[in-house]
Amino acid sequence: MMKKTLLFMFLIAVAFTGCKKEEKSDNPFLNKYDTPFEVPPFEQIKAAHFMPAYLKGFEEQRNEIKAIINNPKEPNFNNTIKALEYSGQLLSKVSRVFGSLNSANTNDTLQKINRELSPLLSKSRDDINLNDSLFQRIRSVFENRDKFKLTEEEKKVLDDTYKNFVRSGAALSPEDKDKLRKINEELSLLSVQFGENNLAETNGFKLVIDKQEDLAGLPEDAINQAAIMAKSMKMDGKWVFTIQYPIMEPFLKYSEKRDLRQKLFTAYFMKGDNDNEHDNKTIIAKIAKLRVERSHLLGYKSYADFALERNMAKTPEKVFEFLNQVWEAAIPVAKAEAEAQQELINKEGGKFKLEPWDWWYYSEKIKKEKYDLSDEVTRPYFKIDNVMEGMFYVANRLYGLVFTKRNDIPKYHPDVNTFEVTRNGKHVGILMIDNYPRPSKRSGAWCGAFRGQSRDINGKMIYPIVTMVTNSTPPTTDKPSLLTPDEASTLFHEFGHALHQLLSNSTYPGVSGTSVPRDFVELPSQIMEHWVLEPEVLKVYAKHYQTGEIIPVEIVEKLDKASKFNTGFITVEYLAAALLDMEYHALSEPVDLDIRAFEKTAMDKYGLIPEIKPRYRSTYFNHIWAGGYSAGYYAYIWCEILDADAFQAFKETGNIFNKEVAAKFEKEILSKGGTRDPLEMYIAFRGKEPGIDALLVNRGLK
Repeated sequence: MMKKTLLFMFLIAVAFTGCKKEEKSDNPFLNKYDTPFEVPPFEQIKAAHFMPAYLKGFEEQRNEIKAIINNPKEPNFNNTIKALEYSGQLLSKVSRVFGSLNSANTNDTLQKINRELSPLLSKSRDDINLNDSLFQRIRSVFENRDKFKLTEEEKKVLDDTYKNFVRSGAALSPEDKDKLRKINEELSLLSVQFGENNLAETNGFKLVIDKQEDLAGLPEDAINQAAIMAKSMKMDGKWVFTIQYPIMEPFLKYSEKRDLRQKLFTAYFMKGDNDNEHDNKTIIAKIAKLRVERSHLLGYKSYADFALERNMAKTPEKVFEFLNQVWEAAIPVAKAEAEAQQELINKEGGKFKLEPWDWWYYSEKIKKEKYDLSDEVTRPYFKIDNVMEGMFYVANRLYGLVFTKRNDIPKYHPDVNTFEVTRNGKHVGILMIDNYPRPSKRSGAWCGAFRGQSRDINGKMIYPIVTMVTNSTPPTTDKPSLLTPDEASTLFHEFGHALHQLLSNSTYPGVSGTSVPRDFVELPSQIMEHWVLEPEVLKVYAKHYQTGEIIPVEIVEKLDKASKFNTGFITVEYLAAALLDMEYHALSEPVDLDIRAFEKTAMDKYGLIPEIKPRYRSTYFNHIWAGGYSAGYYAYIWCEILDADAFQAFKETGNIFNKEVAAKFEKEILSKGGTRDPLEMYIAFRGKEPGIDALLVNRGLK
């Protein structure tokens, strides 16, 4: 009896222990997020949490990979490819938060962690990609793929997985794998260093003005913003201008002080090229050389050959041919624009030659004279909150989405606005929008996600948490944020990327949302820009911030007439950067580069006129040295072929909100992610391949 009683008590104790609530970790990454929609609990996340979470994530994924390799069953899609797809979830969870914060709200501590993490992340990737036992299982599934009853998406996931492993060096000899590991580690560190230098250079320059007369020509808003900036730096009574684009651009457009325009512009285009501790020239030379060596190891002639193999363009030759075709159409237009500006300088009695720091100023004068239009005339009608309402309106008319502001959801910075996205009353995802520049945020605009759309291993929907980050004109003490039409276009552009993620309907994480080739990913973003200045859309959101008056018809007509103004400059400065990217990455030998000489030779080769600098010079070209656009910056204008043609599908119906066309665009493009070849997706939507004519007409080059 005693034994039975003791056994019973033991079983009760075991049962009680089994039911006991699992203790929470003091590291929020190691818990399920106890927040609305499982948004990261930013107020709980400390810098000290990142490294332990990463280390735990590395350990978990190592064990998951071991389990795949040691599975005694014959390799098949589920026990190998699917298991690999769903490995590393903790690593992904912490990486998405860290990567987002380090880009949009960084500090010295996060940057230090990033430097420490870089080689660890490189090693973790290589430990997986170069694992021969794992690769043999993947190869077995790939070679026997016809035996398995796979869906179209599963076939694409398998194809991508196998080819990604081969392209990552899985088939190399042990000696070459060791060489590749060293190159990958060095490249990861150099990329981090480049980005940090770029941010330091951007934050390091300040144009301080202490004389009222040196503000001549500047709009009131620009002056007020500079006064706020000065006050924040304890320089009351002065004005500070930085080389953050929304601060710099109005100065270059309106300042009558040519010497100050030169000073500000020179600081911008010399970023990373000042022979100081933040100089990027040596870093670029090392990255370019290592990328060639890496490409040779993997069996490619150049990095461009490697990078473009899986893009729509396929080859460097195809990209060069395309860029040259547009260049030939754009350069005469840019030269004519330069001549018109020089004529105006001469007419005004200026005894100097047009320089790059003069371009914005004189083109703005010509625009005002020709169209009686300037950014300062339109700004009052482009209040940022209204612009966001405009893009929400477009998404509602096209896709039935509703955006509801939520104030009960954690956010990583006070500037962030958070929206729940629904359709027909059902949850679709979360959208966070972070709009204003600050020293902790890198320049530019981008879209990311704290969580991507997919389905879990049991098929349950995982809803996305998407971030949109811009550096838009900030508010002043007496005015809200008032945008230029270009800034409004940037918001719509990033919103297009957000829709690509929000409307994704994939199963596997590796092919969901924006997981598509680089020269296809800009289609959903760039097509959204077409709605910005459509009269039907302007009536909804372009309202005077004080009176509520809808933007007058005459201003809309002027905007339409001026839409192709300065298009030579806009196209050439972009193409110059795209060609510079390609010239670096088409190198077939690992040579030691003199960056200034290389850049000059490349631009002289194409005949870039001295009045125009590339949109991004080498030393601050974050896209290609610290981003994902190496040998891919051409993608923006490549995708313009697609977006110009795709928007025509709406225009041809006489209804820019045509529900049938929108439904088809969502079905064949937005929802598909990377589950299908991009050209096949586009043809499924449009019924044909696009041509270059729509792009040239769209830009006013034909």
